[in-house]
Amino acid sequence: MPVARRTNRGPSAAAENRAALIAAARRVFASAGYDAPFSMVARAAGVGQGSLYRHFPDRISLALAVFEDGVTELEALAAEPGVSLDDVLALMTEQTIASTAFIEMVSVLPADPRIIAVRDRVADLLTGALSRAQRAGRVRAGVTAEDLVLAVGMLAGVLAKKPAPARRVAAARVWTLLRKGIDA
Repeated sequence: MPVARRTNRGPSAAAENRAALIAAARRVFASAGYDAPFSMVARAAGVGQGSLYRHFPDRISLALAVFEDGVTELEALAAEPGVSLDDVLALMTEQTIASTAFIEMVSVLPADPRIIAVRDRVADLLTGALSRAQRAGRVRAGVTAEDLVLAVGMLAGVLAKKPAPARRVAAARVWTLLRKGIDA
């Protein structure tokens, strides 16, 4: 369904256009993947490609803006008292089911410093919950936060090849297998 292009209101619409682009990119990445054409994102947002490039000069800038909310949500959960590793991994799994593009970006793409910074944030938020799980004897001592980032990347790889309705069942099966290598 084509989106009607909005009237150009100039610089006064910059914040609204940016928000529309982020929302549209979130939908487009979820349905068409991280490599979806920029023109598809601009069309879905109802803005021209020039507006998209003014706000996001490259694909990584757009993807980082799209997924910032998800990383912030993970950090907030991980900081809550009593939150377990399973709670953090469950939220990561839900986010992965909703959009495999983020995990694909963080775990597969070349070493762009901006992506490395996000990957480090994700590994850092896993570290505390992982340490608590290891001290409680639920997770093997040798498992690292980077191992968990890799496991979520493997999950995303599987989910990217599944139609959306089958992702939840596939995610449960993947975690059943992965937990055999993680659990104590």
